[in-house]
Amino acid sequence: MVQAASLVAIVDDDPSVCRALRRLLAAAGLEAATFPSAAAFLASGRENEPACLVLDIHLGGMTGFELQAHLAAAGSHVPIIFITAHDDLATRERAGRAGAVAYLPKPFDEAVLLGAIDRAIGPRP
Repeated sequence: MVQAASLVAIVDDDPSVCRALRRLLAAAGLEAATFPSAAAFLASGRENEPACLVLDIHLGGMTGFELQAHLAAAGSHVPIIFITAHDDLATRERAGRAGAVAYLPKPFDEAVLLGAIDRAIGPRP
């Protein structure tokens, strides 16, 4: 049984990314919940459940940075790993200022993502 503390929420508007990450995390013994947008994540009412949030920066509607700011303003301390296909220095710096656990340009190595998740949620049994 997967402990609630191992729930990783993935917010990405690319269904293939969500599918691939859900499979990767399941193989690593982690439960994943996927959301196609920031609005869908917020509407789910699960914003305080994840041990970690893997968040695409460039989403339709509310961006990943806007979602992070919204969560921070609401007092959330969910660790965030930003992912993006649009890597540049300004975006990397903004992710750092936002307190990201990690910033991963797409495509990223699976082991790097799993390492970032381990840093975010701590050791797993």
